[in-house]
Amino acid sequence: MANKRKIINDPVFGFISIPNDLVFDVLQHPFMQRLNRIRQMGLSFFVYPGAHHSRFLHSLGAMHLMQEAVAGLRMRGIDISHQEGIAAAAAILLHDVGHGPFSHVLENTLISDVSHEDISLRMMQSINEQMSGKLDTAISIFTDTYPRHFLHQLISSQLDVDRLDYLCRDSFFCGVSEGVVASARILKMLDVVDDRLVVEAKGIYSVEKFLVARRLMYWQVYLHKTSVAAEQMLIYILRRAKQLAHQGEQLFCTPALRFFLYNNITADSFLTDPNVLQQYALLDDSDILSAVKEWQHSSDAVLQVLARAFTNRELFKTCLLESPLTQDQKDALRQQYARHFAVSEQQADFFFDEYSVSKDTYSKKDDSIDILFKDGTIKDISEASDMLNLTTLTRKVVKHYLFYYKIPSVVF
Repeated sequence: MANKRKIINDPVFGFISIPNDLVFDVLQHPFMQRLNRIRQMGLSFFVYPGAHHSRFLHSLGAMHLMQEAVAGLRMRGIDISHQEGIAAAAAILLHDVGHGPFSHVLENTLISDVSHEDISLRMMQSINEQMSGKLDTAISIFTDTYPRHFLHQLISSQLDVDRLDYLCRDSFFCGVSEGVVASARILKMLDVVDDRLVVEAKGIYSVEKFLVARRLMYWQVYLHKTSVAAEQMLIYILRRAKQLAHQGEQLFCTPALRFFLYNNITADSFLTDPNVLQQYALLDDSDILSAVKEWQHSSDAVLQVLARAFTNRELFKTCLLESPLTQDQKDALRQQYARHFAVSEQQADFFFDEYSVSKDTYSKKDDSIDILFKDGTIKDISEASDMLNLTTLTRKVVKHYLFYYKIPSVVF
């Protein structure tokens, strides 16, 4: 059998090698190829026009960093078998395979009670069945049921190859410098003590830079108020479309999108009906965008206005609130929108909403970043660091916004 090993030219890390036939077969699977049609950063292109890179490209980059991490640990004398290395590469390659179009939009609209992580696992299990169990070890590493916990930490922790890739990659495609981190140095500083990842003390400043970069990228890029406003508008569009579908309205949409608009899909659906997973695997960004573009001509006033505004980047305006709106303020807004668009007050709710955004950059409760000192002692980064603003990084920041469609009578 011919060796399928390939080399891919990545704009961020250069040449990435595909380690063996199994990983190549995973890359070629339709579930993985679907990620070529899903943007890594959802609707961030409304703010950063270069942010059109795919989740497939991110998964490749994360796989490359996994190979670098495993190679570095082996050089330190950590015994990682060839099978474990391949399994770890396959696991990180598949870690985002269950993502839907535009990040978490589907989780708030077309499906309920199921996260993309759950769907990723279901897709991995499906691929594994087709490959006669060759991904058993990869799945056990992904689910943290494999005896060697540190391998799971490389995939999912507060200092994993997933985050190292998306910070570097997203900053590259957005054209910002805030997310640039010394990923190569951090990986070289990794070690394993008592089955847990640790970072050598001389790598502490690189870890501090990583944490600062993560904070800046979240508030400047990922949680940029315009990106969040665009996501909220798309959520409201899909909610209205689903509402109309359940009322019997016939809406333009692809067969895959129609399946989720006209059916109630829950976590149990993915477990009991194989067709649900297959339909989900056919759903990507193009299904949503083509439908929204056509819905500009809908006879429904709410769907028409929101779809047209989204398509032409007339997004919700945002206002930072010091305190939640009172009931009287909400009622007044509802009445103004109802009059302006000649819709019911219930339908007017689609034109405004309050929304809270929160993020903590680092929390020891999740999975600590441990620093290894020369004398063998290990300290959490929050205790080991002398950086003055690390306290800020560990504090959860909450911002409370009002999103609203701009009309002359509504001013904030």
